[in-house]
Amino acid sequence: MSTANPISPESKSIAVLPFVNRSPDPDNEYFSDGITEEIINALTKIQSLKVIARTSVFAFKGKNIDVRQIGRQLGVNTILEGSVRKAASKVRITAQLVRTTDGFQLWSKRFDRQLEDIFELQDEISLLIADQIRENFGHFDLQEQLIQAPTENISAYNLYLKGRFHQLRWNAEDIKLATVYYEQSISQDPLFALPYFGAGLSYGILASWAFMPYEEGIEKAVHLLSKGQEINQENHLNYFAQATISLWGRWDFRLAYQQLIKAIELNPSFTDAQEGLAELYTAIGEFDKAMSLTKQILNLNPLSPNHHYTKGNIFYLSGEYDRAIEAMNGALQIDPEFALALEVKAACYILRGDYSDLDNFLQDHPQVQLPYYCRALFKLMHKADHIAIDLSAIQSNRAGQNQHEAPASLIAWHLYLQVYLGHTQAALDALEAGIEGRLGQLINFQHDPFLKSLHSSSRYQDLLAQNFAKERLPSIPTPSQKAPKDEQTRSLLTPQEVDLYMSRLSSTLKADEPFLDPDLSLKGLANQLDIHPNKLSWLINERLDQNFNEYINGFRLEAFKKKALLPANAHLTLLAIAYESGFNSKTVFNTFFKKKMEMTPRAWVKSQS
Repeated sequence: MSTANPISPESKSIAVLPFVNRSPDPDNEYFSDGITEEIINALTKIQSLKVIARTSVFAFKGKNIDVRQIGRQLGVNTILEGSVRKAASKVRITAQLVRTTDGFQLWSKRFDRQLEDIFELQDEISLLIADQIRENFGHFDLQEQLIQAPTENISAYNLYLKGRFHQLRWNAEDIKLATVYYEQSISQDPLFALPYFGAGLSYGILASWAFMPYEEGIEKAVHLLSKGQEINQENHLNYFAQATISLWGRWDFRLAYQQLIKAIELNPSFTDAQEGLAELYTAIGEFDKAMSLTKQILNLNPLSPNHHYTKGNIFYLSGEYDRAIEAMNGALQIDPEFALALEVKAACYILRGDYSDLDNFLQDHPQVQLPYYCRALFKLMHKADHIAIDLSAIQSNRAGQNQHEAPASLIAWHLYLQVYLGHTQAALDALEAGIEGRLGQLINFQHDPFLKSLHSSSRYQDLLAQNFAKERLPSIPTPSQKAPKDEQTRSLLTPQEVDLYMSRLSSTLKADEPFLDPDLSLKGLANQLDIHPNKLSWLINERLDQNFNEYINGFRLEAFKKKALLPANAHLTLLAIAYESGFNSKTVFNTFFKKKMEMTPRAWVKSQS
């Protein structure tokens, strides 16, 4: 995992590391992974909070890496770590929030609950974490609830998590197994929408990439998604699954665009939908839009090999092969076995025309699917007679007459061989059949560099017109001018309310000294002032230009300075006086004191004598 290009951290930001499975049964890994993902999904609902996507945080699973290094690599100021212990009907979750600049623990807690309360517990943890980030790093509006129970059937939920666990391994066998668990979940609770979306998406992927009969897979996917929509239409997974079928299963770019936009509106941090939109832009030739979106995605999900591949694929289809190789290297640094990156990198070496690079790459990466085809294609393209490849076998069977006879692969090597063997009509037959079958390998055919010699063919032009006609393409609006005030910095209080609550805040802090309570929270103070926590957070941040903890610790500091100079407290240690003043940590006290007073507490006391 590369750390060569650390990302500057954003103040209101978090990465939720995979919760460790502490259950007696190691097979409960799916459950701890599911809890992690649910908390990530909950936190993404908070505007102005940067939440690192699942793929990137799961890159650290099982690795003992310092949180400060992880923070630099992911560009976040906080890390949530935790563990899950599930036994019979009970669950124990421990969690701690750590500041990445110095490894300081901001918050920690242990929760012991009944399994049937799992959704309430996920919501409670998510809200507590969000409160801590807001108190330490600045204002954002926080909803009253982030997670709602999607089912009352815990058995169905367990089966759904197992399906999700296997689906997210993104290989054909695991996706097939995911459909089994999803369908079992549906049988346990037919009114639980999420497994319908998971199963529909899984069947759509299997059909689009020829891992099962196309018509059968698409038919199952459409049926399951329609059933799920009857239960819950306003879910980002619903629209993302629909878009996957529309884009990869049907090449319906207009409808897929609408569905992806809806998925992103419902969950702006869902990078899978954003990547789907980037893939759509790529397929229709909107490379600038695709690249701009991909860069945004990599900010939220910098360790996703898929996103690095998407970036590299844009360069590849644009003819920038060196930059494509660089991006594919980024994907392979994260996952050395990432098949698509390996295949496209081999294609780049062929197109660059340096056989030694290709040969060395193939020798170093025996997992490339069809190395013989790669070498044969290079020989044909560059008329390199010195390459010891016998083309007679390939020529005799015409590299496979159609996609069913050709070797299965992630890249259409068989089609490219037909092109460069001069079998133009056979190549067009295979291309037409593949397009008709909506093969995922061919969705970018209009910009495929290996198919340039077919462009002059009327059959090719007909295929282009049929699939990329104007009426099939989305109507993409031009970016509107940014509103003068961001949603999160708009005024939550009128000028009269600002004056009222500022006065009430000042008088309460002076008269009641609530800051002496080390457990004072933003919500607790808001209750005393009879104001909504969102409004108090906004007031402190926008009008006083401080975060909550900095503001409250300022009062604690003044209380300490007064108490430390009282003769009656001469018998107390400075740390004891700090605790009496409301500080609950030696580190917080010393750090805050030095920051504000530019000297240690002991040096300050001595200077006052």
